[in-house]
Amino acid sequence: MTPLKARGFQAVAVSLLWSIANPVHELAIGAMLEETLPGVPFTLSHQLVPILREYRRASATAIDASLKPLMQRHLQEMSADLRAAGFAGDLLISTSIGGCQAVEELIQRPIHSLKSGPVMAPVAGRAYAAIEGLGGNAIVCDTGGTTFDVGLVRDGSLVYTRDSWLGARWLGDIIGTSTVDVRSIGAGGGSIARIDAGGLLRVGPQSAASVPGPACYGLGGDEPTVSDAALYLGYLDPAYFNGGRLTLDPARAARVITRLAAHLGLPPDETAAAVMTIANELMIKAIGEITVNEGLNPRESVIVAGGGAAGLNIMPIARELGCDTVVLPRHAAALSACGMQYSDIIFEATRCRFTDSVNFDVEGVNRALNEITAELAAFRAGLRGVEGVEARIELLVEARYRAQVWELDTPLPKRRIEDAGDVRALAEAFHRAHERVYAARDEGSPVEFVNWHGRIAIRAFQPPPVSDRGVEWYRPEPDQSRICFFNETGRWATPIYRGAALMPGARIAGPAIVEEPTTTIVVYPGLWSELSAAGNYVLHCAGEMTP
Repeated sequence: MTPLKARGFQAVAVSLLWSIANPVHELAIGAMLEETLPGVPFTLSHQLVPILREYRRASATAIDASLKPLMQRHLQEMSADLRAAGFAGDLLISTSIGGCQAVEELIQRPIHSLKSGPVMAPVAGRAYAAIEGLGGNAIVCDTGGTTFDVGLVRDGSLVYTRDSWLGARWLGDIIGTSTVDVRSIGAGGGSIARIDAGGLLRVGPQSAASVPGPACYGLGGDEPTVSDAALYLGYLDPAYFNGGRLTLDPARAARVITRLAAHLGLPPDETAAAVMTIANELMIKAIGEITVNEGLNPRESVIVAGGGAAGLNIMPIARELGCDTVVLPRHAAALSACGMQYSDIIFEATRCRFTDSVNFDVEGVNRALNEITAELAAFRAGLRGVEGVEARIELLVEARYRAQVWELDTPLPKRRIEDAGDVRALAEAFHRAHERVYAARDEGSPVEFVNWHGRIAIRAFQPPPVSDRGVEWYRPEPDQSRICFFNETGRWATPIYRGAALMPGARIAGPAIVEEPTTTIVVYPGLWSELSAAGNYVLHCAGEMTP
């Protein structure tokens, strides 16, 4: 048999079936690996994600181990380069749980870097909704060139899941660790419009990507996309796309839209508008899956929109969903990057202790909770520069009714379980969580408690408060006009406003176009927009602007 060292393994994942109950064998294998494969990184499942579900635990362990050779080298070199350049502070990196961690922690568990970019959009959305004083429920949409990402903020808190996938849902690999719940579909500015075998118009999930990109980029693309439709309708200024850094080609956009229109037997204007409408419907469906399906009424939420393509169609999407208000930051194209600036330092600890509400294992559960809180405290103690800063600790458990397959995260009413009353309170907390999501509760069924989690969040600084005192509302004069097509008006001379010339207090009635360097906001007929004191566009989607 060829020795392990001679076979050139770059990393090792170790996941034994019952290591969560007794890790002695995984630890022994780890010791053997250090001896036989010195320098080769490995991951032990009970240390990474000690949960009962063995497939998820094994998947997470394999993903983490596979990332270690590349990510550890990258993170170590980046840290060394920054130190050599004179950086003396704490190096914090965004993670999939919607916060940031010290680079040393992420080097040990690089799986937490997966999806760390998209999950920062809900973090930013929470901050912008709070800044504008628009409540604790927000639907956060991030529309780029290839994908449309949507996440939630519920009661001022991020929404988490353990069902994130690396690759296509059900076809890829389940990540297995806790992440902010962000759903993605193939719909964005580069999504390709096509006619399917049944003669129906479809948009996406195929994308023209950045190269060759939409036909209007002039880089060789020859398929109609959402961006081509927006340009044909007059929504985009070909000379001011990305602040003038890229000049679009209206003739190429017209050619591919006209060709698609001929196949459909429709006028080009209606065809381009139909492409936009179908893209809207895909996005509305994605929003419905993460809101209605999870027990949240979109009508009771504000939408926070980001991504370079968000402003093209977010107002009709909001109107269709019944959302009255959309917040679109001036820096919408960098929504996820902004989220990192508003993020907390977050760390999670997990223990598996199976029990139920009938024969509750008080001693075992409290032992698991003690270990969790001790791990959180050790993480807190190891941080520098946040002495005296308040830390928020949340304890929760994955619970289910007996014979159910999937669990729901349930917050613990107390830090410890002391008596039968505390067990009843914990079961009641699960009943409420189940009723919120599924509109049903079964108080006659025992509740099973599976995995226990603790999460600590430390906010090193607070964003400065914004006051609207002194802001005077006014109607600005447009910089120019451009012929645009809307279903309500047909081709119409539409006022165009440059965002750089607008001051807080500006109110703009649709139809109108507002052009920022990295995004374009289409204010549709019958709707209106204002620039808030904080410098964000607040889009009103419930009716016309009053005098």
